[in-house]
Amino acid sequence: MTKSYILILLLTLLHTSLLQAQNPEERIKELGIELSEPSVPVANFVNWRQVGNVIYLSGTGTRVYGKLGEDLTVEEGYAAARLAGIQILSKLKAAVGDLSNIKQFVKVRGMVNSSPDFYDQPKVINGFSDLMMEVFGEKGKHARAAVGHASLPFNMAVEIEVTVEIENY
Repeated sequence: MTKSYILILLLTLLHTSLLQAQNPEERIKELGIELSEPSVPVANFVNWRQVGNVIYLSGTGTRVYGKLGEDLTVEEGYAAARLAGIQILSKLKAAVGDLSNIKQFVKVRGMVNSSPDFYDQPKVINGFSDLMMEVFGEKGKHARAAVGHASLPFNMAVEIEVTVEIENY
C-alpha cells in the first residue's frame, strides 16, 4: 500500500510539473499554430487598449464570410471562431510580448452572423473557447456571451472581443 501511494504521489508531482513547465508559447508550437503580425485596423480604432493590468481587444473576425444557418454550417462557424482565436493570439502576443504574461482570460463576447432561425451561436463560439483552453489551460477559461447578429462587418461569419488580465511586468 505504501509503495502504491508513493508511486501515485510521484506520478502526480511529475504530471503537475510537466503541466506547469509547459507555457502557452510551447502549446502553440505543439498544436502547429503559426502566429502572424496583427493586421492594421480598418477604421479609426486600435487593436487593443491596456488599462492597468487589463487588456481590451477590439473585435476580431476572419476571412470566413457568410451567415450561419444559411451559408455556413455549425462546423464551419466553429472553424471560423477557432481562426479568429488564432488571430487573437497574435494580437495578444503583440500586446504583451510573451503569452505567459497573461494571467487569465476575463470576458469574451462572441458575435455570430446568424440567420433568423439559427440558434447554435454557443456551439460556434466554442471554436474560440476550446482553443484558449488548449493553449492556456485553466487560465483560458472565461466568462462569455455568444450572441447572434443580423449582420457583421464585411459579412464576416464571426467577430470576437476579448478582455484579459495580465501579470505585473
